[in-house]
Amino acid sequence: MKQWVTLMDGIDRLQVQEVPEPIDIKEDEVLVRINAVAINHRDIKIINGDFKGRYATPTDPMVPTSDASGTIVKVGRPAAATKWREGDRVLGLVRPTHLTGPTRSEHHALGLGFPQPGVLTEYRVFSASGLVQIPQGLSFEEAATLPIAATTAWMALNWDRPIDRPVRGPQTVVLLQGTGGVSIHALQQATALGLTTIVTSSSDEKLLKAQELGATHTVNYNTTPEWADEVLNLTQGKGADIIVETGGPETMPQSVRAVAEGGVISAVGVLTGMTEEKPQLAIGLSLINRNAVLKGINIGPRDRVEEMMRLYQQEDIHPIINRVFKFDGAKDALTYMKDGFHFGKVVIKVNED
Repeated sequence: MKQWVTLMDGIDRLQVQEVPEPIDIKEDEVLVRINAVAINHRDIKIINGDFKGRYATPTDPMVPTSDASGTIVKVGRPAAATKWREGDRVLGLVRPTHLTGPTRSEHHALGLGFPQPGVLTEYRVFSASGLVQIPQGLSFEEAATLPIAATTAWMALNWDRPIDRPVRGPQTVVLLQGTGGVSIHALQQATALGLTTIVTSSSDEKLLKAQELGATHTVNYNTTPEWADEVLNLTQGKGADIIVETGGPETMPQSVRAVAEGGVISAVGVLTGMTEEKPQLAIGLSLINRNAVLKGINIGPRDRVEEMMRLYQQEDIHPIINRVFKFDGAKDALTYMKDGFHFGKVVIKVNED
C-alpha cells in the first residue's frame, strides 16, 4: 500500500512510501481502508516543523494528518467485534483515548498525526474505541471533515452545556471569525440551532457565501477595520454572547471589545503572530470588567462528537467542502490549504468508495 510520510521538514519534502498492508491486528483493533482525509492547519504546522519540541521528534519518516473516514475491512476478535463489523463506515477520533470529559496530557500523547502516526495512508489500524459511526447521508469526504474542525466548532459553542442540551435560539449572538473549516462548521451548527450569527472576512465573495449558508450579518474587516464597533452596532450595544476566536493576538483585543457582558470568547486557533509584546494585562482587565470568559478550545471527546453528529443527522447538515484532491496530489492540497484561498474544507480522496 501507499502512504505519505514526513520528517517535519516542509510540504515540499513529503514523500510517498510503499509499505506492506497491515495484516495482524489485536483483539481490540480494526483495520480501516481509508476513503478520505481532511486537512487542518494543525497538519501544515506539524509538517513544517512547528510542533518540534512538544514531543520527541521522529527520526524515521512519519505519516501526517489526523482526520480520516473509511470502511472497516477487518475486525479484531472478540473485543472489537462487539461493536464493529466489516463494511461499517467510520471516522477516526484525533485522540482515540479521549472518550469523555476535559482533555488531558495522556490524550495529547496519543494524538493522530503527531506524536502518533497519522492517516494519510491507504490503510490504517485503529483502536475499536477510537472510531465513530458515520451518519447516514454523509459522504466519506464530508465525514472526514468532522473530527477536528466540526468538533472544535461544536465545543466552541457548547463546551459548558450538558450533552444533548446545546445552546439554542436567536437571543444568543455568535461572532465567527473568518471562513475556514472551524468557522464554517460553526456557522452551519449555529444556523441549525437558530442562533444569530455574525461572520467576518476580508472577502465580500466569501461573505456572500456565508449569507447563503444562513449568516444573519456579515462584516468585511478590510473595509471595516474596527469591526468590534460594528458588532456592537449590530447588537444594539450588547455584543456577542459567543465569539469563535480564530485569529489570535492580532484579533483578541477587538474580540474582548465585542464580547457581551457574561459572554465567552472561545479561542480555537492562532492565525496571527504570537509575541510577548501584546497587551495581555489590558485584555485581562477588560475581560474582568465585562465578566467574560476566555476559554481555550482543543477539539473534544468522543461523547461530544457523537452528540454533534446526532444534530448533523437530525438537521441534515452537510459540511462545506471547497475542493477535493487526489491522493497523489497531497502536496498540492496542503499548499492550497496553506495559501488560505479556501472557503470550508480541503479534502484528499485516498481510495474510491
